[in-house]
Amino acid sequence: MMKALRIHDMSAPLEERLQIADVPEPSIQAGEAIVRMEAAALNHRDEWIRRGQYAKITSGVILGSDGCGVVERVGSEEDKHWLGKQVVLNPSMHWGNNPRAQHPKHYTILGLPANGTFAEYVGIDVRQLFEKPPHLSAEQAAALPLAGLTAYRAVFTQSGVQSGHKVLVTGIGGGVAQFAVQFAVAAGATVWVTSGSEEKLVRAERELGVHGGVLYTRTGWEQELLNRAGEFDVIIDSAGGASVNALLMALAFGGVFTFFGATNGRPPELNWQAIFWRQLRIQGTTMGNDTEFAQMLHFVHEKKIVPVVDSVRSFTDITSAFTTMSQASQFGKLVVKF
Repeated sequence: MMKALRIHDMSAPLEERLQIADVPEPSIQAGEAIVRMEAAALNHRDEWIRRGQYAKITSGVILGSDGCGVVERVGSEEDKHWLGKQVVLNPSMHWGNNPRAQHPKHYTILGLPANGTFAEYVGIDVRQLFEKPPHLSAEQAAALPLAGLTAYRAVFTQSGVQSGHKVLVTGIGGGVAQFAVQFAVAAGATVWVTSGSEEKLVRAERELGVHGGVLYTRTGWEQELLNRAGEFDVIIDSAGGASVNALLMALAFGGVFTFFGATNGRPPELNWQAIFWRQLRIQGTTMGNDTEFAQMLHFVHEKKIVPVVDSVRSFTDITSAFTTMSQASQFGKLVVKF
């Protein structure tokens, strides 16, 4: 038996919907491996599932998409080279053959519907295993997979960020946003950010190498941003909502607006004239394919990027991490260790 955090009762009060329970250790078949987890990290996806804001939630499923651990068993002789290796797990599963988009029917993310990383042991296809970047601790590496992959695709594949570009990343408190900043800075771009927290703006400048930032809670922030930074080649956003038109007008002619979420809902309207006249591109993105995951890890290793970790706590205290995430008070990833 092993300890795991699983969906217990979605009809219960919020704090009782997930439960650490003793469950059977996973079994494996040919082509699969058992990974003893050393650390795992939360994503907003886990909190959305807890709140019932996700499709096809199934009772008993073990949550968690991010993790780092050691391979203890394999199901095939040809996979024995993985034994004893420290690995990170690629949570992007069954992408398909089209690099431009995931397969609409087969694609899934680790941690629902398949059992995820909030467990002492994980059974997984060996194709999802990637060696941990050697400069990272297990806790730091556990913070990488989902947010790092999403940010890498957003920054490079979808936005084409390169040295000399000016990039705006909104909502710097989020994990994907922080990776997007780190990747763009490492690529030689000048990066600006927005946040609802003055403290997070200060930390972003001090710790992440951003050029500057503005509070989106302040009246007239859009004009302040333009006055201080000028126009942007790329804007990476996850909020959507009423601010989209203002952000589009902050793009230079030929600029790209890439978004990976819509936490503030749909824009009430879009300035179509500005989009076609300024030759702007609006680009959606989510997660990434296997090649991009490998490229992301190589980039992290080459540039010696270290994920921002807000806190590390015991797995038995994982519910407190959900509380922190629900309050949006973290700066960096929330990590648990086993």
